[in-house]
Amino acid sequence: MKVLLVGGGGREHALAWALARSRRVDELVAAPGNPGIAAVARCVSVSAGDVEGLVATAVGMRADLVVIGPEGPLVAGLADRLRALGIRAFGPSAAAARLEGSKGFLKDLCARHGIPTAGYRRFTDADEASAYVRAHGAPVVVKVDGLAAGKGVVVAMTIDEALAAVDEMLRAARFGDAGRSVVIEDFLVGPEMSFFALCDGGTARFFATAMDYKRLRDGDLGH
Repeated sequence: MKVLLVGGGGREHALAWALARSRRVDELVAAPGNPGIAAVARCVSVSAGDVEGLVATAVGMRADLVVIGPEGPLVAGLADRLRALGIRAFGPSAAAARLEGSKGFLKDLCARHGIPTAGYRRFTDADEASAYVRAHGAPVVVKVDGLAAGKGVVVAMTIDEALAAVDEMLRAARFGDAGRSVVIEDFLVGPEMSFFALCDGGTARFFATAMDYKRLRDGDLGH
């Protein structure tokens, strides 16, 4: 089986290591990969954000399966494009990836279906967002709506910090299109755990859990 792995981070390195061990994989290509991945796969100079280039690479190598690691190409519809060509893709459709690609969409879905989530408001206007922060008080969490490589979230312990985050996201447009809309959430305290599952639309397989430890130093005193 010929496999194309999309991405070049640590997550994709782990995937490459596992794929390379499979007896079913005859050829493993990574786009773009990294030096670690290059030890177990052939790397090609195609960015993970280049959907057209990735489709062309999959077609050119006659890939039997494309494993998509990063969120960006999933949100951009890479899996849909591949499936339309009859190429198997490991990764959700653009419609399903919107759960990751838009924090506001996810929060609205949770509210609509009674899924517990922190209280929130969505804003596209900086003045309205700032007024809400002043009325709500701190601590509060300010997030850009779109993908920002893990950088678009500010846990603001003071009103001034929250206002500065609103300015940075909506007025200064530091995050570009991803920050055209922001979500302002209630601040929650407690351990965070992720529970992972694979689902094909009919069957779900559950596997490992993970915990993030966000702050440095004992007692959550760091940032």
